[in-house]
Amino acid sequence: MLNIGYTGGFDIEENSNDLKPLRATYAVLGSGGVGLALAKELENRNKNIILVDNDSAKVETLKEQNLNALLGNIGDVDVLSQLDIKHIESVFIVSSDIEANKQALAFLKKASADIQIVARANNYQQKEEMEAAGADLVFLPSNLPFKAIASAIVQYIERITSVKLAQELKKLIHTVGDGKLAIIVHDNPDPDAISSAMGLKEIANSVGVKAEILYKGIIGHHENKAFVNLLDVELDQSKDFKAADYKKIAMIECSVPGVNNLLPPGTQVSIVIDHHQASTEDVKAEYVDIRPNIGATATIMTKYLQELEIPAKTELATALLYGIKVDTDDFRRNTDPADLTAAAYLSPLANHDILSRIEAPSRSTESIDILGDAIKNRQVKGSYLISNVGTIRDRDALAQAADYLLTLEGITTTLVFGLGEDTIYISGRSRDDRVNIGKVMQDAFGDDKAGGHATLAGAQIPLGVFSGTKDKQTLLKLAEEAVVKRFLSVVGIQKESN
Repeated sequence: MLNIGYTGGFDIEENSNDLKPLRATYAVLGSGGVGLALAKELENRNKNIILVDNDSAKVETLKEQNLNALLGNIGDVDVLSQLDIKHIESVFIVSSDIEANKQALAFLKKASADIQIVARANNYQQKEEMEAAGADLVFLPSNLPFKAIASAIVQYIERITSVKLAQELKKLIHTVGDGKLAIIVHDNPDPDAISSAMGLKEIANSVGVKAEILYKGIIGHHENKAFVNLLDVELDQSKDFKAADYKKIAMIECSVPGVNNLLPPGTQVSIVIDHHQASTEDVKAEYVDIRPNIGATATIMTKYLQELEIPAKTELATALLYGIKVDTDDFRRNTDPADLTAAAYLSPLANHDILSRIEAPSRSTESIDILGDAIKNRQVKGSYLISNVGTIRDRDALAQAADYLLTLEGITTTLVFGLGEDTIYISGRSRDDRVNIGKVMQDAFGDDKAGGHATLAGAQIPLGVFSGTKDKQTLLKLAEEAVVKRFLSVVGIQKESN
């Protein structure tokens, strides 16, 4: 399984007899000025790292700073053997001991042909020797600040990784041949999911592979409907999906079959591309690229197009740019520098007249009514605001109401819910740094019914045996009791007695 783009957690596992290899995505060998700057740069990018150094006092200090550190000589095979090499993408050999650097380089190249290596040398002769030994990049000491050196090195490695990922993805899609590729987006897809699926379909087109974008649910939000209509997006509302009809299956903006998507649980998937955090144990595919630090999956797809030198046509560029803008709230939420870079690339290629029309569609009477009900029915518990808007048809109006209510003075977290045909729909928003609304919703309503980010999330709770009840007022009362009680319990606020 290709998992080169995944940035999931590392762990140190022990059994009763021995210590298993230390797992991380990046290893920094030597914790001098450059090494520490590299560790900080990687940490800021949410990368999982391990540092190796032979200074015991320094290693203890690193551990006190909550950094994963290993004591030992970086040129010692026994020390390096403690690393879980197969899970390491890149190694930075940056100690001032050049002989130890050479020994580490030789061991790592022998242990893994795929590992990316940056090494430090003190002169041009050493630089040439290390390059000949297989280092991808060799740098010499300079007068630049350590932070600037570290930033340049990490950008170089990310560029190599990005190119490799794109090439591997294209190669895998090419194997579909005369068959078909199913591109599955999450239920009730948003512009980020749809535009990213469009990008993957364009990559498939570039190698002559037929691809279909499939989803379950509805295209809600007036902006989303305008987005699909104005850009003439081709996607199918699948009601009778058969995996056997497709040579390979890709999941975009979702990562586990059966969780908020049309795939039956356990379906064999070939490609997973997402920017939401996921567990490595749950995600199973030939190719996995999950980047939680990125603000939108459309950013990842834009990078693929750039690395593969596939031109982004006007419609696709417009879609991807809008997908990035929506998921980052116009770059005000969960935004990574990569999102800004992708947007800068797409902006001159996009149709800004269409973007303006998408962003300012007409509002339905129901969306205005739901906003009014959300304001009228609001309950405030400290900085938390909860509102029951009653029965709804346009579930996406809940998100608009949750966004609007978050602008009220003194409110940092909102939860708006309503009753559909046979489901309670919930939308949450938060601008409180102490509250991860996605995690709160999952804890309150279940991982299989809720999900999202630190600042926005949603949930769908089936009514089950109560769905046949004709008395809507009774259902609304049951729904309110269930939602409010669970939510307040998770955030640690007791509901006041009436």
